[in-house]
Amino acid sequence: MEDVLARLTTLLTGIDRLAVAFSGGVDSSLLLALAARVLGPSRVLAVLGVSPSLAADERAAAHAVARHIGVPVVEVVTHEQDRDRYRANGPDRCFHCKDELFTRISDEVVEAHRVDAVAYGENADDARRPDRPGAQAAVAHRVLRPLADLGLTKADVRRLASLCGLPCADKPAAPCLASRIPHFSDVTPEKLAQIERAEAALRRLGFTDFRVRHHGDVARVELPPADLPRAVSPPLREAVHAAVLAAGFRFAALDLAGIQSGAFTLPLVGALRA
Repeated sequence: MEDVLARLTTLLTGIDRLAVAFSGGVDSSLLLALAARVLGPSRVLAVLGVSPSLAADERAAAHAVARHIGVPVVEVVTHEQDRDRYRANGPDRCFHCKDELFTRISDEVVEAHRVDAVAYGENADDARRPDRPGAQAAVAHRVLRPLADLGLTKADVRRLASLCGLPCADKPAAPCLASRIPHFSDVTPEKLAQIERAEAALRRLGFTDFRVRHHGDVARVELPPADLPRAVSPPLREAVHAAVLAAGFRFAALDLAGIQSGAFTLPLVGALRA
């Protein structure tokens, strides 16, 4: 830990106030906590982008983590839904979402809060993935990526988050709700609301790691393989089915492949590279 803090101190040399694009996930939370240790909590600001693609549960959890760290949160309302290419939902959707977020931070936060630099929580594993177009937006806006520059992998991030006592150290990855919609199917507030209702209901049923993929009338539920047996066993099976239908879907399907990161984007990236 001391070595990481020392190297981060070097990376942040010359920065008086730092804004961290913050989601409440383990990556941005660790970055926020480490920056607060290096610069002091009063010189670090957590910036949370709020839009229909952010679930209410995730928004509340992010505020709780920031309170635990002792760093103030500024919310910025993002309008990625106004961007045609975001709504069109191609493989570059994340670029347009992150570009909107970083633009809003530049326009509404940097000057108002006397921020010298903006950083986000890309780790070294994510930096090597081909399905992260949001990273291109970060480069375009000169957003720092200290975790990746320090060579911290996802495993490193979780280990350090645990050492810091962060409540989200073991939190499963929680990409934005738009990631549940197949590429080239329009992203709409109505679809996002359906997904949020279904996922909130699954969380109340005791599931902690899952995705509800939106395929029109069909909700394709992804769960870790260990959760599949109880999801299909009464009485939970009936409760899962009822929860999905109550969210506005006609059918509930359970994906036997389990939970899949990058399920929609990775195949398209591979095809584009071939």
